[in-house]
Amino acid sequence: MERMKLIELLNDMSLEEKIGQLVQLSSNFYEDEAVLTGPAMEFGIGEAEINHAGSTLSIFDPKIIKQIQENAVKKQPHNIPLLFMADIINGYKTIFPIPLAQGCTFQPELAKKCAEVSAKEASAGGLHVTFSPMVDLVRDARWGRVMESTGEDKYLNSLFAAAIVQGYQGKDLKDKGSIASCVKHFAAYGAPTAGKEYNNVELSLRSLKEDYLPAYQAAIDAGVSMVMTSFNTLDRIPATGNKWLMQDVLRKQIGFEGVVISDWAAIEELITQGVAQDKEEAAQLAMVAGVDIDMATNVYIKNLKRLIEKGILNETQIDEAVLRILTLKNELGLFENPYKDLDIEEYSRYNLCPEHRKIARKAAADSMVLLKNDAILPLKKKEQCIALIGPYAEEMHLYGAWSLLGEDSNTISLKSGMELADADNELLCVKGVNLLSEKETLYGFKGLVSESNPVTKDAMKEAIKAAQKADIVILALGEHAYHSGEGGSKADLRLPKQQRELFKAVSQVNKNCISIIFSGRPMDLREIAEGSKSVLQAWFPGSEGGNAIADLLYGIVSPSGRLAMTFPYSTGQVPIHYDHFNTGRPFNGDHKNRFQSKYLDIPNEPLYPFGYGLGYTKFSYSEVKLSKTNMNKQDTLTASVVVKNIGEHEGIETVQFYLQDQKASVVRPVRELKGFQRVFLQPAESAEIKFEISEDMLRFYNYNMDYTSEEGTFLVFIGENSTTMNQAEFKLQLC
Repeated sequence: MERMKLIELLNDMSLEEKIGQLVQLSSNFYEDEAVLTGPAMEFGIGEAEINHAGSTLSIFDPKIIKQIQENAVKKQPHNIPLLFMADIINGYKTIFPIPLAQGCTFQPELAKKCAEVSAKEASAGGLHVTFSPMVDLVRDARWGRVMESTGEDKYLNSLFAAAIVQGYQGKDLKDKGSIASCVKHFAAYGAPTAGKEYNNVELSLRSLKEDYLPAYQAAIDAGVSMVMTSFNTLDRIPATGNKWLMQDVLRKQIGFEGVVISDWAAIEELITQGVAQDKEEAAQLAMVAGVDIDMATNVYIKNLKRLIEKGILNETQIDEAVLRILTLKNELGLFENPYKDLDIEEYSRYNLCPEHRKIARKAAADSMVLLKNDAILPLKKKEQCIALIGPYAEEMHLYGAWSLLGEDSNTISLKSGMELADADNELLCVKGVNLLSEKETLYGFKGLVSESNPVTKDAMKEAIKAAQKADIVILALGEHAYHSGEGGSKADLRLPKQQRELFKAVSQVNKNCISIIFSGRPMDLREIAEGSKSVLQAWFPGSEGGNAIADLLYGIVSPSGRLAMTFPYSTGQVPIHYDHFNTGRPFNGDHKNRFQSKYLDIPNEPLYPFGYGLGYTKFSYSEVKLSKTNMNKQDTLTASVVVKNIGEHEGIETVQFYLQDQKASVVRPVRELKGFQRVFLQPAESAEIKFEISEDMLRFYNYNMDYTSEEGTFLVFIGENSTTMNQAEFKLQLC
């Protein structure tokens, strides 16, 4: 439909119809008798208001979606179709590693493929919009939603943000297999005070613009269709009612022209946050801020008309929001085909098909990070006894909290993966302890979470007995999927107590321990690392998790994951990130000097830094070589190193390039990631890796809040992770 036709449609709509387009109803409004009882009664709305609604969320059955859409088009006065939205975060039916794990691949193109598969499956199921990607910068592992981000670095996050949006949306939203992407949460949701869910955010304007906004900008530059507001306050103003944030920053500065949607009930929560007296004022604040869709409340539907009648709002504001929604529906081709790609036959054929599982298996293997290896991995396929011990030994729930359609029956467990990879080894499998602590009450998105296959009182003894008999012990440990994700904030980042006790007992009777950690966040793994010969961070790897782990254990695939988020030495260090600032009194190693920036009881350094990860071989780096040591604003220079595989196995090295501005008008980070390259090398093979440096890479928000570069000396670091000291120096001269 041409834009003029959309405007004609808009002009012909009643005010009630327009307001309806701004309302998103939850799935239970479309259940039998919903108009007469339940949510409709609580909302105080009737069938007419439901028929005017513009969108709904979290309906996954394609047959039901088709029926609802058919009824909606018939009953809506202008036959306007509904938008069907859902949280497709890291997979639809084929579940991929959680986004934080995908960040550890350092492969945006692989994340793009995962998003393409998700879009293909979801669109065949009748969905039009996914609430993904979440590009919030995360630096505090206590916050459960770190699992939805791709990490702590603004550059890496920006690359993944753009790639994931492109994967979902394709070249054209009308194309088969494309769905609209909604980037979230705007803005700075990833920095909640104390790592606690739904908490306030305190950031300087400089930190917001320089660190937190770039990933949203990258998603918008990639053409993202929607933006979701965040729950948090910023400058003590809730984002959902923040006109400066939504209009001046998002619309004018960043240039977003698409649809803005609130998070679940966020408009109504303006009352609880204390900036709105009632729902009428909440509606006013959100509409003036530029929030187009009210998710899951009756704030808009019950108050916008009254606000217009009072002259507090004008209908033009409503029209602008409605036109953006109609435009999105038009871009998806819904006016021509309200069902778009919905196809029951293809839905069955696409979901978990071999091609999609293959991509999931690669993504899972490439996302896992080998944190320690004392020459025990890879395992050899020979006759030996392996004890597989721990609550994740046979666990099939290997996907994160937001994998709403993941099914245990479709997931490859660690035990199954190992049996498929090597039938010769004797495999003793013992759970040992429960995944949940004794008397623990844990709620997931669908209610109370129960322990699957709870152990008997003799399970710990059985685990110790198996460990004594085995040549090698593999300990499958971790947090429950609902220990992280939304509402999953934690103050203690260690493994559950019963798992630590299991680890201690087993490692005392068998020193050949390999620990595999399943989690949605960085954990405090000191105790595990000290008592293990090898530690593999598996995250929540998805449908092919067991196969992917087996591929790594047996050397079928060489580990290549690198940490996208720092692992703390202890919870007391968080929030912690590699690109911190120097203080006036940095710690220099002199413990006798009390008056330096340090802890009395733990080191300053993390257990494992950003960018860290091992493989099955070793690499050497030459000194950094610069093409020249002076550059001006128009120049570029090249920094290069020669990387050589000096080990006995083939492998992939992720060569990382960092810059440090040594002196500026404001304090600058100790280093910032500016590029990386993955290189595959055979034993004794070497390769020259080059990075180009241009003036725009040196820009920042200076003392006057101008985004610019300043003359001075810069250090170039190229190495295996963010702690490398392999460096060279150059000067920037602007005149």
